[in-house]
Amino acid sequence: MQRNVWLITISIVLALILINNTVYYFLTKKTLEDAHESEMLRLGKQIEISVEQYRKSTEYYEAQIGRELRAASIAAQYALDPDVEKVTDEQLKELSAKLDIDHISLLKRTEDDIILYRSSDPTQPGKSTKSWKPWHQIFQQLFNQEKLSEEWVGQSMAHFWSGPFETSSTDKGKIYKWGYYYDGTTNYIVDPYVDYKGSLEAFDRLAGVDRLIGDLIEKDDSLLEIAVFNPETFPDGVWYMKEGIGRKENLVQRPQLYGKYEIKTGKDVESVREAYSSGKIVSFVEDAGELSIHKMFIPVSAADQGINIVDENGEPMDTYVLSIVSDYSYIQHKLDSQFLNLGLIISLLTAASVVIAVIALRYYKQTRERAVAMTQETYTEEINSMFHSIRAQRHDFLNHVQTIHMLAELNKHRELVAYTKELTGEIRLMNDIINIGNPAIAALIRSKISQAESYKIAFSCHFNGLKLQGMGAKTLDMNRILGNLIDNAFDEVLKYEESMRQVCLTVNQTENMLEIVIFNTCLEAKKLAAKPLFEAGYSTKRDQHQGLGLSIVKSIAERYKGETEVVADAEDELKFIVRIPL
Repeated sequence: MQRNVWLITISIVLALILINNTVYYFLTKKTLEDAHESEMLRLGKQIEISVEQYRKSTEYYEAQIGRELRAASIAAQYALDPDVEKVTDEQLKELSAKLDIDHISLLKRTEDDIILYRSSDPTQPGKSTKSWKPWHQIFQQLFNQEKLSEEWVGQSMAHFWSGPFETSSTDKGKIYKWGYYYDGTTNYIVDPYVDYKGSLEAFDRLAGVDRLIGDLIEKDDSLLEIAVFNPETFPDGVWYMKEGIGRKENLVQRPQLYGKYEIKTGKDVESVREAYSSGKIVSFVEDAGELSIHKMFIPVSAADQGINIVDENGEPMDTYVLSIVSDYSYIQHKLDSQFLNLGLIISLLTAASVVIAVIALRYYKQTRERAVAMTQETYTEEINSMFHSIRAQRHDFLNHVQTIHMLAELNKHRELVAYTKELTGEIRLMNDIINIGNPAIAALIRSKISQAESYKIAFSCHFNGLKLQGMGAKTLDMNRILGNLIDNAFDEVLKYEESMRQVCLTVNQTENMLEIVIFNTCLEAKKLAAKPLFEAGYSTKRDQHQGLGLSIVKSIAERYKGETEVVADAEDELKFIVRIPL
């Protein structure tokens, strides 16, 4: 039985450790995920700021280039004849070299079109601009001396407009920034332009967003990929058919603005659109080949700043989506590391707990053995005392018979009745004790009778059955109940003179109930009956007692689903009742 209790205890402890570790695992995982997401958000904010700084720097740099293109346009206009028919391509080629720009073209207005009429680039003359949106619209406004449209991203100055760097409509392998100047003194628009590689590429290499993204990924082991998307054109972009060059995509409409997009999942398109439309961060964990990745899509608004991107219809946009991809296994590695440390700590604590448990078990076992030995010793002494009393009665039996015979011969009837009454009372009491049926309880009662005789207490007891097997009660518990009740009664009556020291114990066992009743003399019975006599710590004898005796009785009774009660039936008699169901 004891072995089973220990097995159950160990099982419960192991189950609690398992539950604790499981809860700790998921809480730690959630904490690490939240910390990782916060780090990604911080990183996203850093990239967002860097993108904006780069955009502002690029915008300023392009504005400087635009002013230089305007200055070059004015210089070219002064150097050229105001009639486009009198200007040659050779003049333009020579002039562009002097002004240190890549090329100069002249745009002429026809009845239904605006065409590239003269150019230092031999591939340009004769090209129509009718399909160039919104450039063709800007050209019309310049020729008409109208206010230039602000719907398209670009740079406007007096009689001048310059768009952002863009892929050439006549050579998709080239990226240029064009300037367009017309003040009404000529019959053509002056169009100087510079190559991206010669003007902005070096700047991008030194301070561009791609450089920043590359540095961040290189320095952070958990970062795998960072990209900036145009949410309106992602993922396929917008392509146009251009005469002579085939399909062309405008830079300001490209789906991927910066960074790399090589780790792809089926949720990317939906996530980009959701982040863009809701204005909220979208994130998920996904397996991508052998990697477990964490993707985060952050919408970035620049409504008050302006950005050089447009949607599929050419309308300017004020929001882009930042994508950050990190290695989710990085979190798992941290968890594994923490759980390895935790496992070592638990192992050490478990080993220490086992040692402490073994020591405690041995101490408990030794203490129990000592208690059993003391109980056995007391039990033996009480049994020996009872047997000694029985042998003494048998030894004195002949003397009692001789005394009775002599009193009968002397016709001492009154003395004879008194003597036999006392003798039969003692024998009846001893028989009652023997008939209890439990040697340990019988020994306790016999010792209390001897104690009462020494204290000159009139102690009587009556037992109507006391079988502990059927009720599941332990002899030790029953002796503790009886012993504490009797000792409490003895302590109370010892306050009074010898003639008032009355204690009576009655034990009655029926089919359904074991009832123990003890009453003693008490001149304050009514007053004490209202007190919490069965509560721990309460005592009317604080100088000598700790108030534990009756509380022990109550706790044992409640353990067996029983109850206790204090009753004062008379002014000078206090009764204690214990009922235990069978």
